[in-house]
Amino acid sequence: MNAENDLIKLYSGRILSLAADIPLTDRLEAPQATVKRRSPLCGSTVTVDLNVEDGRISAFGQDVKACALGQASAAIVGANVIGRTAEEIRTARDQLKAMLTAEGPVPDAPFEDYEVLLPARGYRNRHASIMLTLEALAEAMEQAGA
Repeated sequence: MNAENDLIKLYSGRILSLAADIPLTDRLEAPQATVKRRSPLCGSTVTVDLNVEDGRISAFGQDVKACALGQASAAIVGANVIGRTAEEIRTARDQLKAMLTAEGPVPDAPFEDYEVLLPARGYRNRHASIMLTLEALAEAMEQAGA
C-alpha cells in the first residue's frame, strides 16, 4: 500500500495539471539553435528551439513527447524561460539534478516550481525524463553562443 501512496504523490493533480498545459509548444521557424534530447531508458524526447538576444533567451519553442513528469518539467521551463541567461539555465539544471539525486534543495526562482517533482527523488528511472528540457536548453544556449 505504501508504494501505491508514493505513486499517487508522484502523479499528483498539480503535476498532471502542468503536464496538460505546456507553454511555448510551437517550434520556431528560424531558431539560432535547436537541440533534441532523448532518454534511452523511457523513450521520452524533447526538442527545443531558441533565439538569444543580448545574452538572454528572446524566443523559445519546444516539442515534448514525454511522460507526465517530463511534461511537467517542460511546462515549468516554458513558463519561465524567456529572459533567462545561459548561467541561469545551467544553474537550474544543476540544482534540479542535485534535488533529484543528492537531496539538494529545490532550484532557485524562477524555477522553484520544481518543488512539485520532489516525490520523484525515489524514482531514479524517471530522473532522465525530468532533466531532458533543461539539459537540451543548456546545450542550445551553448550552441547559440550565449
